[in-house]
Order: sequence, then C-alpha cells, then structure tokens
Amino acid sequence: MDKITDKIAALPNDASFFSLEFFPPKTQIGFSNLQDRLQRMSQSLRPLFVNVTWGAGGCTSSRSLELAEICQRQLGLTTCLHLTCTNMKRKVVDEALREAQIIGVRNILALRGDPPRDEEYRLDTEDGEEEEEVKENNAEFIWAADLVRYIRRTCGDFFCIGVAAYPEGHSDESHPREQSYEKDLPYLIEKVRAGADFLVTQFFFDVHAYTRFERTLRQHDSKAFRKIPIIPGLLPIQNYQILKRTTKLAHCRIPPGLLEALDPIKADDEEVKRKGIDAISDMIREIQAVKSDAPRGFHFYTLNLEKVVGSILENCNLVPPEPLVINGEDSTTSDLPATTNELNGATQKAVNGISQPCKPSDPPSSRRGSITSNYLTTTSSDSASSAPNATNTAINTTSREATWDDYPNGRFGDARSPAFGTPISYSPYSLPCTPAQARSLWGEPTSPSAITNLFTSHLSGKSVPQLPWSDDSSPSLSSETALIRDHLLALTTTRNWWTIASQPAADGVPSTDPIHGWGPAKGFVFQKPFVELFCPTDDWDDRLKPFLKSASIAPEISFYAGTSSGRFESSESSDAVHAVTWGSFLGKEIMTATMVEEVSFRQWCEEAFGRWEEWARCCRDGAARAFLRRQREGVVLVNVIGHGYRDGEGDRLWKVLREAVRR
Repeated sequence: MDKITDKIAALPNDASFFSLEFFPPKTQIGFSNLQDRLQRMSQSLRPLFVNVTWGAGGCTSSRSLELAEICQRQLGLTTCLHLTCTNMKRKVVDEALREAQIIGVRNILALRGDPPRDEEYRLDTEDGEEEEEVKENNAEFIWAADLVRYIRRTCGDFFCIGVAAYPEGHSDESHPREQSYEKDLPYLIEKVRAGADFLVTQFFFDVHAYTRFERTLRQHDSKAFRKIPIIPGLLPIQNYQILKRTTKLAHCRIPPGLLEALDPIKADDEEVKRKGIDAISDMIREIQAVKSDAPRGFHFYTLNLEKVVGSILENCNLVPPEPLVINGEDSTTSDLPATTNELNGATQKAVNGISQPCKPSDPPSSRRGSITSNYLTTTSSDSASSAPNATNTAINTTSREATWDDYPNGRFGDARSPAFGTPISYSPYSLPCTPAQARSLWGEPTSPSAITNLFTSHLSGKSVPQLPWSDDSSPSLSSETALIRDHLLALTTTRNWWTIASQPAADGVPSTDPIHGWGPAKGFVFQKPFVELFCPTDDWDDRLKPFLKSASIAPEISFYAGTSSGRFESSESSDAVHAVTWGSFLGKEIMTATMVEEVSFRQWCEEAFGRWEEWARCCRDGAARAFLRRQREGVVLVNVIGHGYRDGEGDRLWKVLREAVRR
C-alpha cells in the first residue's frame, strides 16, 4: 500500500497520523550520516510517509532521487518525492518521473518552484542559449497545475499527486498586505481539478489562520475540497534566528504571544527549543480539537533534525506504540520483499521493508556548528538542548546519535552533519531574496567601486540591510560586527576586499553578555577572530597570500581560499578542523558552536560563487550582467582565522590584515 491517499483512507476517521520531510545534505558525508538518522527515526517514530525535497537549497536533483530511493527501497518507507517544474525542461521532468517509477515511489508533490524565469529574470539568447531551448525551459510548465496535468496525461493513475496550499496566502513577490488565501483559491481549485489527490500546507504558526483556511476549503462552493485530505505543515522551532528568517521569507505571521515568549530567551537555544516544543504541541492539540470527518494528519518540516520532532510527537501521543497495521499491512512500510544490504558498513536485514541492523553502527562525533557575524545564521549545540520533563521514548534524548547535531547546520557547521546546509527556503536558488528585491537592494552595478559602495553602506548600517551572501535582512548591523566595523571598512575601501563574514575575539565572556553571549546562563563563551572576504585574484596571488605565508605571520593564522573554477589552497591539512566559537556551561560538555574546515568551505565556495551568477541573472542591463560575471571569475574567496583570542591578542588578526593592505 504505497499511495498516501490509500493509507489515509484505510485509517479510522478519528485517527491521527504524521509525515516527515527531509532534504539531501550538501556534503557526501552528511548524506551518508543522514541514512543512520532516517533509519533511527523510521523505526522509533513510524511516520505514515516521508517527503524528499527536490533540489532544495541548490542541491542537484540526482541527490533527491538517491535519497528517495534510500527511503523507499532500503528503509521501506512510503515516500513522496517533491518535483518542481518551473524552468525545467520536459525531458528532465520525464526522467524524474521515470526514475521514481523504477525505484517504486508512487507519490509526487507537484510544486511550481520559483516564479517563471521569463518574468523574474531577463531571458535572451546572448549567453549562448538557443531560442528553442529557452522556450522549452519556460513554456511547458508555468504553474503547478501544468505539472499535475502533465503527470496525469503521461502516467495516468500510477502516482498519487499532492500539491501545496497556503493558509496565509502564497508569498511569491507580493507584500504581506497583498497576499491572501482568497487570492490563491482559483489556483488551488485548478490544481485539484487537474488531478491533485491531497494538499500539504505551507508551515504556519497562527492556528486560527489555518482553521479558517480549512473551513473555507471544506465549505467552498466548488466542492473541490470536500473530501480531499488537507495536511497542515508544521515547522519545529529550533532557533530564534531561523524562525524569524523563515517566517519572513514565507510572509508567515508569528502570533504576538509566541514572540513575547521567545524574545527574552532568544540567545538561549535550549530555552527556545523548549518553548518551541510546547508551542507546536499546543498547535497540534488545538487543531485536533476541531471536528473532522477524516483522519487528522500533520506534516513536519524536520530540517533533517530528530529530537525536537520526537519530543513534539511524544507530547501529543502521535507516535504509534507499535507499527500500525492497516488491512493486514504494516502502515510504515512499502510492499518490498525481505532483502539484505549494506548501509554505512553495517549489515542490514530488511523485514517487511523495514531495515533492521544486525549490529549497531558506531556513534558519530558530537561536534556541532553554526553561523555567526555578518553572515548572520546563528545556531548552537544540541547537547544543551534536551526537552524538559520528557523521557522521550520515541527518540532517546541521551543517545549520542540523536543529540549529535540536532540543530540547523549552516555555513560554519559540521560538514558531517545530516543537517549540514539546511535550506532556509526550499528554493533551488540560494539568493536570500527574489530577483525584483535583488534589483531594488543592490541595483545593477557596472564597476568595482559600485560594489564597494554596497559593502560600505551595509557595514555602515545605511541603506543596504543585506548582501547577496547574507541570509538576514536585519535593519541594523550585528552588534558583534559593529565592534570590528572600522577594520572591515579599511579592507573594503582600501583594496576592494569585500567582507562577507567575520567575528571579533572573545575570551571567557559570560554567556549572558548582550553582544557575544549565547547558550544557557552561567556559562562562558570564547571566540577566535576570523574574516571571510572576496579578494581580487592578483591581490591574493601577489599580496595577501605571500604575506600570510611569511615566516613571521604563518604561525599566527590559518587560511582557506577558493575560486569559481575550483582552484583551492589552504595553509592546513585536509582533515584540520578549527573551532572558532565555543562555550563552557554548567553540567555540559564543551560546546563548539562555530567551526571552519575544508569540506564545508569547499561547499560554501561553490554556493558563494553561484550567488554571483544568480545576481547577474537578476540584472536587466546586459552590461551589469557581464560585469558581475567577470567579477565572479576575477576574485578569490578567502577565509582567514586568527589564533590569538586571549586578552591583548584579539586585535592581532586585524593588524596583520591592515598591514597586508598597506604593503
């Protein structure tokens, strides 16, 4: 029984169920470690089905198909594969559908993806694309309904097709005042009439908005939604900054009461998670209290994390005490024979489609990570973050596997984490805003001085709240970055060294400090200074690199450098890992919150240079597009870490860099 609607229909009307969503991690080792996590969650939590995102955060579609195959074939989970259609060639869609059939996936979540490129980006043939190819990329699939119709026409009823619904309206490029679910209803009706079988909603935190939306659908004159399953989407709260950023991108309202509860504890991720577990649990109970003639489902956007989700499911009694049997079948598994395979080096025996380990796998490392400073993605260790008053039989909170990295892992996270490279949005593009917003924020520059002006305006806290390489649009510069603003401005204005991430030194600062503080109270935090910047290639080869490698400077610093063409250089061995933010807290292990190492730097290099290209595509002026592409080819991304952080040593990195500028 692999179709989601069949599994839902077989449940009692008063039953509740849930599904979990995962994305392919950006590194191979993270991808491998996700398999252990998936196996653990599938056996402990027993979801009715799982979703696999399509190219989320810039990953390739092949990774999505690989992850879907692991879920469906190796773990025996009923799997729903996301498929976006905008800007996709028909042959790519055909290949994805064909691969899904081969691996046994019977469920597709048909999504539009980003707005059509011919509306968002200027499309022409000057960059070598043939006119017919451009048409093929954009004319076949404009809306999700087009994809639904195409799947029905080419595949019949083989697939159970889901589509997205938006309780607060689709954000797209609209201002929040202009978005509403009423405006979206004609499109949703079209998707259902085109052949959609179930709805999964965008995440929300306003329960009243969801219940109003569901009631409107059920009572709509079209009768299109009378019987169709509607599954509300929930985003567990892992971190205050991630919450604010994702809700802003989605134009999703956070109820004032939730903000008031989180704001005083926003620097303490442990407390934020605890409040978040309670908040999402209350939302579920409130939705369950609304009368329904069909089973109640809940879809969790897990961000590849397990412990918070497990705590919420346990709080709400959603975890089946044993595999749920539907019409004689295990509801969590697909119709697969028993097989034996190798998974992460451990022999597995699949019984009724669920892989059972014949020996436990070795526990992974407990290192974790986050982003800080003007890249502005803040996360922290999970070892200070277990749910209160919960034994959590679904996911053992004392298990090293479960607590290894149970936080979103951003640019400076542990590259081995299953959650490394957590997508803030599920767009296949990585710019932090829409193309129209990009043009408004950054204009269409045609000279290095124009880009330097953007960076200086940003560092000065003026009219540029975010840059293409930042994921936050806070109206003010972070308080940490403000401490080293003069140093960053000197690098930017003197040599056009454009800084995109940085942090000052800190030596045993109380964890409650308003500038450097993070984590539980009564702790102490430490930081090594570092800076990440784009440097002109000639300056790197002739000025900065020789200086950093000189005998007098080399012992004090470490560096990583990469280019758009894949050239990579480092002062370190390939297995070196640099903790640049860590903390000591009562009753906890030392917690590493920010790290820099080769694997994650190489991955970020690819994305960072990709953002140059995406910025270029946003420009309507051909000269600006050509200029930005030349800049992409003409700069080196450099990360420099200063090892002095004790009192009196913290400014040494900045003195070294300013001396390099003057040479």
